[in-house]
Amino acid sequence: MSGVGRKGILLAGGTGSRLHPLTAVVNKQLLPVYDKPMVYYPLSTLMLAGIRDILVITTPDGEPRFDSLLGDGSRWGIRIRYAVQPAPEGIAQALLIAEEFLDGGSCALVLGDNLFYGNSLGEKLQRAASRRSGATVFGYRVERPQDYGVLQFDPEGHVEDIIEKPASPPSDYAVTGLYFYDSKAVGLARTLVPSERGELEITDLNRLYLERGELEVDLLGRGFAWLDAGTPETLLAASDFVRTLELRQGLKASCPEEIALRSGFIDRVALERLAAELGDSGYGHYLSRVAREPPWEIRIEPPGASPR
Repeated sequence: MSGVGRKGILLAGGTGSRLHPLTAVVNKQLLPVYDKPMVYYPLSTLMLAGIRDILVITTPDGEPRFDSLLGDGSRWGIRIRYAVQPAPEGIAQALLIAEEFLDGGSCALVLGDNLFYGNSLGEKLQRAASRRSGATVFGYRVERPQDYGVLQFDPEGHVEDIIEKPASPPSDYAVTGLYFYDSKAVGLARTLVPSERGELEITDLNRLYLERGELEVDLLGRGFAWLDAGTPETLLAASDFVRTLELRQGLKASCPEEIALRSGFIDRVALERLAAELGDSGYGHYLSRVAREPPWEIRIEPPGASPR
């Protein structure tokens, strides 16, 4: 798959203050989004891009909990390692923390509370992962762009600037929490100056790529969904979205085990074993059903996480 050679960074740190008291004793990314932990969704996004070597960056007290949930990733045919972000000092800080892990290579960085879904999403991710130089970000139309990094377009529709949380947004297109960078990302991140809120802003890094003429912006239009489950309202909305999809189709969204099978990371025997480990649960029964599907149904699928 296209992501071979590119590593993934899943940023699951932060205090989750917008979700207090839900996050008073548990990391935000361990909360449920309908039928699975929140972290499964960004993990699935990286797997859909063909990325199999992933660093989960979390808080000091969160590391053992994520390790208990995800392990080393081998059961899904991937490799998961862990690093700690001592304090939430900006998304771009994740690249500095991951410097040794990246070892001079390219990467994809995804935020731990972001959910992506859509027909042909896998194709878009794999295309971004296969790009040899520069950076790729995704734009998405939102109701409140002032809450995000916002794209500014010239009269011809080319991106000419990215503005972080502007009071008067120049467009309705926000930059999502998924970024693909080449090997220059760590070096460029080292040049960033903390913002007024004391953080290394990912918008500043993206702007550096834009100024160098090395930023590709892929707009996710109708038929795609991008959800940020960082508040009680958006957490509920994300759960409702997934529930509606799954009950209507009888198929799971962002199911790492199914993605691993359809991507060729594991085989049917391994999936059956994973299903058995889950016992008499709906999730386990679903995996068992997928493992017994006829050969013509086991194929790599780009929509969202796993729908056929």
